[in-house]
Amino acid sequence: MKAQLQTADGLQRKMNVEISQAEVQNAFEKVYQGIQRQVEIKGFRKGKAPLSTVKSMYKDRVVGDVAQDLIQAHYPKAIIDQKVEPISYPEFEFEDPKENQDFKFTAIFDIRPEIKVKKWEGLEVEKEKYTFNDAQFEQSINNIRQSRAKTVDVLEVRPAQMGDTAVIDFEGFVDGIPLPGGTGTDHNLELGAKQFIEGFEDGIVGMNIGTTKTIALKFPDAYHSAELSGKPVEFKTTLKSLKKKEMPELNDELLVEIGAKQTVEEFKASLRKDIDSTEKKRIDEAFKNRLVKKLVAENPVQVPASLLKEQKAALIEDFKKRMTEQGMQESDFTDYVQKWDADFAKTASEMIQSSFLIDKLAIDHNLAATDADMEAKYQEYATQTGMELARIKEWYASADKSSRLSYSITEEKVIHMVMAKAKIKEVDAKLLKEEQN
Repeated sequence: MKAQLQTADGLQRKMNVEISQAEVQNAFEKVYQGIQRQVEIKGFRKGKAPLSTVKSMYKDRVVGDVAQDLIQAHYPKAIIDQKVEPISYPEFEFEDPKENQDFKFTAIFDIRPEIKVKKWEGLEVEKEKYTFNDAQFEQSINNIRQSRAKTVDVLEVRPAQMGDTAVIDFEGFVDGIPLPGGTGTDHNLELGAKQFIEGFEDGIVGMNIGTTKTIALKFPDAYHSAELSGKPVEFKTTLKSLKKKEMPELNDELLVEIGAKQTVEEFKASLRKDIDSTEKKRIDEAFKNRLVKKLVAENPVQVPASLLKEQKAALIEDFKKRMTEQGMQESDFTDYVQKWDADFAKTASEMIQSSFLIDKLAIDHNLAATDADMEAKYQEYATQTGMELARIKEWYASADKSSRLSYSITEEKVIHMVMAKAKIKEVDAKLLKEEQN
């Protein structure tokens, strides 16, 4: 076997391998003999058909098997011979092998880039200054009250306003002709919910109960019915009654309804603690991402094209899954991906570079996850979830899950080290700047 390594673009390498005709012929004979032992050919007992007959009948099938056997046997040897460490699965190029002739194939792959961490200490990174969000706290309280709100009649004499539920009769006309499907009787319309075409609910605001009004509007240009798109329309509307949502006070009775076994003050304190914890985690996660981006910016790493392609595809697939669950249409998704293609590529590149840098720092500073680290993490998860420790370990028993957890722990240790040496500037959220790479 002869092997020769060539440098292609960037981190791509091409390795040309040549296998002697003797080895090729030996491979052919082994494959033919394997078939001879297994097949049943009319006129011969199983395994007793002449090799010449087997060759004439299975020649086309054998070519592919021989190529596969030769590549599988010699590619690893060539890698060792050339002292190269591929980071991606190779693509193979070759012509069909022929008996009594040399066989050549080319393996194309990417190699790991040389990682040099020039600067990781003293990184200047901004962090959002934490302040308790009173508006978020009040909104959370209101959400709880809203969940138990009751709809009651508006008894005071006043005009309709946003947030009311208007009980209306209406009839639509286009060019003076009744609009098919454009009528309703005793229809309950929540003002502000945008259930009708734009402007209709605004037209009801200010009406008094018992009055009739013609609301002149226009269908949107992108309306789902092409024949109505952009056309003027009038709705003769009568306001018959008004309803409003009446929210209960946050009291002991309401807490019992939602299953909270606390006093009002205890509940508020617990809610504040939850909001406090959630916000601090959000800020810490955002800071961590900003810190990693800064690390990458200070220590750029050449990214293997094959890894970039895989990571970018994974990001797009994850995005597609999330957007599909939220109702995004296929055409909208395609347009979005095309529009933000460069952003997907940039994010993928940063993720790959950061993983290389974290691995390098972990090696240089002996921060790789240990068995003790893994055990501590298992115990932490068991405490958090209330699951038995044995079940947690069983969950992470597979090589893939164990590897991911190990990397997560390693990353956590490296980030903690870099963070401890960073120059952190706390700023208000509205003044926070995103790192530009």
